[in-house]
This record gives sequence, C-alpha cells and structure tokens, in this order.
Amino acid sequence: MDHSSLLKLLEQVRDGRVSPDDAVSQLRHMPFEDLGFAKVDHHRRLRAGMPEVIFSRGKTPQQVAQIFKKLAQHGGNVLATKADREHFRAVKKAVPKAEYHDMAQAAVLRRDKANYGKGAIAIVSAGTSDIPVAEEALVTAEIMGNEVIPLYDVGVAGIHRLLANRTVIDKARVVIVCAGMEGALPSVVGGLVRVPVIAVPTSVGYGASFNGLAALLGMLNSCASNVSVVNIDNGFGAGYVASMINRL
Repeated sequence: MDHSSLLKLLEQVRDGRVSPDDAVSQLRHMPFEDLGFAKVDHHRRLRAGMPEVIFSRGKTPQQVAQIFKKLAQHGGNVLATKADREHFRAVKKAVPKAEYHDMAQAAVLRRDKANYGKGAIAIVSAGTSDIPVAEEALVTAEIMGNEVIPLYDVGVAGIHRLLANRTVIDKARVVIVCAGMEGALPSVVGGLVRVPVIAVPTSVGYGASFNGLAALLGMLNSCASNVSVVNIDNGFGAGYVASMINRL
C-alpha cells in the first residue's frame, strides 16, 4: 500500500465507508521497505505485537545501522540482538539515542517504557557464565514492556542459593531459566512453581556438554510438565515468548 492508497483508506474510514476494524485488517498486510540487502517489515508490531528485531550476527555494521535507523523512524522501541561493539558504533552514528547492553550484546532504542505485562518475569541463571544469555532475555523482555526480576548464579551445585530466593520466583508469572553443563536447573525450578518455565540451554560447559547440546537434550527430557525449551543460547526467544505469556 503506497502513500496515496493509505490516504484513500483513511478517507474511507472517516466517511464511514470502511470500518476501523476492516482498515486495521488491510493495514496488517501493508508492504515492507526494500533496502536492497534487506526488506524491513514496518508493520510487524501491528500483526504480532512487537516490531521486527534485528539479528546482527552475519550482517555488516552498516547494514545493521541502516535497518536500525529505518525502524527507529517509524516510532516505538528498536532491538538489535547479537550485536558487537562494531555494530553498535555504526548504530550510534545513525541513531544517537541508541544504547548498548554489553553483557547481552544488544543495541536498543527504548522510547516506550510502558508496562504491558500482567505480572513479573523472573530470569534465573544457573551460573555466572550463563548471565550473557540471561541478560539477552532480560533486555528483550524489558523492551517488550515487562517487569523483570533477575536471579543469577543459583545452580544445582549449590541448590540452597535457589531455595534462599524462593520469594523471587514465587512472584513471577513466567520464569526463564538459563543453564549450561547438564542443564538440570529448569527441572528443579519447574518443580517449585505453578507457572510456565522457559528453559534456555547455554553453550557453557566442558567437552561432553557439546556446546550446549547436552543441556538442550536434558531440558527436552525434563520430567517437570511446566517446562518448555528454546534453542541453545536463544535468550531472545525466551524473552519474547515469556512476554507474550505475560500479556495474556
């Protein structure tokens, strides 16, 4: 839908020839912006509730910066995941108000700070080495408008640390658990709470962890019925799904 078509649609709504609901339905299918190397979907927020997110790894800093700028021009929050410092330097030149979360490797522009969640999201890491993935989940959930409570380094090797912080996970409407090694922590948490638990296997561990595969398989075989699993190191996916659950 080009600019003239959009104006025509707005006139039809104003004159009562098209209902607001029908207009929104048409707007959901408006086209993307073609940058040549990328087709930027400006209407994903209307369809899915969250704007398009930039996966930075594999893209040049200039490509990330151009996409980030185009998304920023349409308002709302912008998130670029798996962004290194070089990516962010280019983004910062294009969008001076952008910020960088070093641990999460995320570039963000947060203008909408409203809370859209119905409760809190707890983000738990088994060890300190799992924090980068947990932080990606945290940044994602925050930029999607949620209250987030972090609880780090409470793995099964010292389970008393988790039990001493039961009040944190008891407050949550959704719990994200990030763990490497054998990936046991989500099952433990799942047995303590009555809410959905999203397990995130991390690529942390010794040789037999196979860069997170052991944790992934362990989590997929969890005996806790309220545990579901995202892919290895996918903190973003966990934060996104947790946000959707928290909005229901």
